[in-house]
Amino acid sequence: MALTDTFIRQAKWSGAKAGDKHSDGGGMYLLVNAVGKYWRLNYHFAGKQKTLAIGVYPAVPLAAARKTRDRARELLAAGKDPGAEKQEAAKQAMRAAGALFEVVAREWLATSESTRGAATQQRVVSWFERDVFPLIGNVPVNSVRPPDILDVMQRMQARGIIDSMRRVLAYISKVFELAMVKELVERDPTTGIAAQLQQRNEGHFAAVTKPVEVGSLLRAIHGYQGHPYCRAGLKLAPLVFVRPHMLRHAEWSEVNLEAAEWRIPAEKMKMQNDHIVPLALQAVGILRDMRAVTGGRQYVFPSIRHDGRPMSENTINAALRSLGYEGEVMTGHGFRAMARTLLDEELGERVDLIEHQLAHAVKDANGRAYNRTTHLAARREMMQRWADYLDKLRLGANVVPLRSA
Repeated sequence: MALTDTFIRQAKWSGAKAGDKHSDGGGMYLLVNAVGKYWRLNYHFAGKQKTLAIGVYPAVPLAAARKTRDRARELLAAGKDPGAEKQEAAKQAMRAAGALFEVVAREWLATSESTRGAATQQRVVSWFERDVFPLIGNVPVNSVRPPDILDVMQRMQARGIIDSMRRVLAYISKVFELAMVKELVERDPTTGIAAQLQQRNEGHFAAVTKPVEVGSLLRAIHGYQGHPYCRAGLKLAPLVFVRPHMLRHAEWSEVNLEAAEWRIPAEKMKMQNDHIVPLALQAVGILRDMRAVTGGRQYVFPSIRHDGRPMSENTINAALRSLGYEGEVMTGHGFRAMARTLLDEELGERVDLIEHQLAHAVKDANGRAYNRTTHLAARREMMQRWADYLDKLRLGANVVPLRSA
């Protein structure tokens, strides 16, 4: 006869040493003894009789106990031992509770390191240590919720590092892929986060592109009184117009001042191809001055606060803001748009040379990608003309466009 809630509430221990058993059918019964009331399920598996502890009444009411019994019967029908399944679930819960997000993330960083270059690995580790671990590193990986990750992303977004933010989100997702493989979590909580974040179009970074305004910007840069590393970086940025993270991660081992070249390895490049930046005389002069200061260190523009790290991601943008150029007017990435526009529209340079120097994919007439040394001599001449043109704009000269109307 099935039990009722009223009967269970009123049931009293009779004093029997083994306790009193009240059956509810299907092998489940209520055990009442001197200590309390307990749900138990007797079943047979692999020729042996076993007992599954379902829970304690009233913490586990009758309806919940019956649901557990029914799930156990389904497991038996599928050839599984309910007791063993319960023990395994408990072990997994204990493992997950003890697996902090930082522990899993560092395991992923270590196991995936071979897929990234050394500079990229250092940058990814730095992102986690600076932006992720302080917020969710000490949280059990199975307790990290979408709002927690959104908070990490929005803090990065507020600092204006949109590209890094999106990369970090992808890396966090990789951490949860590992956690799922290890059965620490059942789903990836980063799903749907990207749609809630600010979008950035590579072709629409704020930039100053009118010659007169560029001259004013360059005069402001040359009058900047901030830290020497940042001052040199600001002066070099328009001369080389590489992506901001490439400038920050420039290493002395990549720079040959005698050959007037900066050779950026493929591992640092978006297109995963080596890239050569011919250095105009003005750029060589800036780098010679920097070599006297940082030549004994890894990075041309090292971090002001941390040895062994490059200049921080937001340094150039912060310096521009201090000069009165807010993010909607000019950014570190904007020097690329500045060069692309003026080299074409004002100096009349060949578009394929410009695109190649921007490290964009450029193909020949047969559809084959140019290699890193293609038209290097012509690009070297273009970069010197560009540097000379910027000097004239900065000095306020009346520059006549080379391009015919």
